[in-house]
Amino acid sequence: MGAAFEADQASLEDLAAAGANAVKVYRQADTWVLDEAHRLGLKVVMGLWIPHPRHGADLHDPQVVDEITRDLVAYVNRHKKHPALLAWNIGNEVETGLDDPRFVWGVVDRIAAAIKAEDPDHPTIMVVADSGPQEYRWLAACCKQVDMLGLNVYGGAIFNLPERLQSAGIDKPVVITELGPLGQWQAGQKPWGAPVELSSRSKADFFRDALGFLQHQPQIKGVFAFLWGAKQEQTATWHGLLLRDGTMTEMTDALATAWGQPPEMKAPTIRGIGISADEFRPGDTVSAGIDAASLNNSELRANWQLFAEATDLRKGGDEETPPERIPVIFQQADSTGAQFVAPGKAGAYRLFVTVRDASHKAATANLPFNVTAQ
Repeated sequence: MGAAFEADQASLEDLAAAGANAVKVYRQADTWVLDEAHRLGLKVVMGLWIPHPRHGADLHDPQVVDEITRDLVAYVNRHKKHPALLAWNIGNEVETGLDDPRFVWGVVDRIAAAIKAEDPDHPTIMVVADSGPQEYRWLAACCKQVDMLGLNVYGGAIFNLPERLQSAGIDKPVVITELGPLGQWQAGQKPWGAPVELSSRSKADFFRDALGFLQHQPQIKGVFAFLWGAKQEQTATWHGLLLRDGTMTEMTDALATAWGQPPEMKAPTIRGIGISADEFRPGDTVSAGIDAASLNNSELRANWQLFAEATDLRKGGDEETPPERIPVIFQQADSTGAQFVAPGKAGAYRLFVTVRDASHKAATANLPFNVTAQ
């Protein structure tokens, strides 16, 4: 059990201290993780990045595929004897944006065959997005050189995954290469289209339930929580288990407990959050409240920030530009709530709160709202 990782050395040390036994990285640029993981007693599922067709890679061109294969085989030969190496993660959702993924999955399978020829001692994993019944039936029939199927699964879809695998005829060992709470593509939306993000408490509850469920599924051979790090994807907090400064959260506490290392100092929690209305006019008073608590009986500190709703939205976790922070004067901004004047410009906004206490950990939540024209 471990986490998909995009962070720094200090965060990797925190991951090991939380009780993880493995880490998964996405690309060769993260080679440094091998040495650090070995020092910390972690194993590594090493990412071998395959360029995506949606980014312009022509995987129908044999010369392009040959060049990718040569580069990856050379990399494998350089690192196949590393003591921290657990498996090769070949590509990540290469099929994103394609109506029929079978050809690119075949390319991944041929690359896996070349890698196995050079390194038969470490299993190969092909990682794909969780998808529908037809795609699962195609997966059951393809990719014989791939030893294990990696699935990126979010929200409640994890709880019927064993039945879906069986129905499609997938009998290959499965690794959950990304496990996350409800994604922005799955979440309920406000009338103007803004998805509603779960609080950190709800996300922590999901990880507890999902990991408890998965440990009893014999076909699931490993689980990597997404994402031990921070990233902008719809919001700055939707998928990251850490804040940008490396602060750990309610979610990391839930994972540490599942990994057998329950923390002595627990993160604060946000039991509820609400806003006085979903829509306001410019100049209206916006009021929000939270029910927050310190599980260490220490003083709570709250940081409230207002941002424009994100508009640079990408597919497959591609890098997004953070939205603009909106300067507002708060009449109230504490661990019970916030009050301020609605922006003068009509549009979609999102109010964020981060709560901290003596644990030096954080709880997060946010509220989308809309400002309509006069």
